[in-house]
Amino acid sequence: MAFQKKISFDVTIYDSFDELSEGDKLLMSAAVSARKRAYAPYSNFFVGASILLENDEIIEGNNQENASYPSGLCAERVAVFYAGANFPGVQIKTIAISAAALNHEVSEPAAPCGNCRQAISEYEFKQAKPIKILLMGETGGVIECDSVADLLPLGFNSSYLE
Repeated sequence: MAFQKKISFDVTIYDSFDELSEGDKLLMSAAVSARKRAYAPYSNFFVGASILLENDEIIEGNNQENASYPSGLCAERVAVFYAGANFPGVQIKTIAISAAALNHEVSEPAAPCGNCRQAISEYEFKQAKPIKILLMGETGGVIECDSVADLLPLGFNSSYLE
């Protein structure tokens, strides 16, 4: 018999960057710094991501566009893949993401695209431990999610391939 099930999650919303813990401020500042170095001449939408690993290493990434649009890569995947390639087996604790645009102010946090959610989900599933996600625009508040599973509740993982 069919039934309905509600899937929901809670987020913490901070009115401003200043409300974050000192550690989260440091991580978000790294994301903002990475965002300012993004290569986005086509979309003029700049994203920076920073990752806090369990060994306290901070990894940065930013979006890298290409004239052949599908060939670019989002900031989140640049950072996650760099962490996986250079720190295999080291768990990801937190990812901070900041977005800005050239022609308008981004005052609301921008969530990762579907491809990035899936990539982060892979690492969360692999490490069997949630990855906290912090989202911020250029100005305004910050959204904190306890896990990428909040952003991708019916995610695909390797258990389906067994």
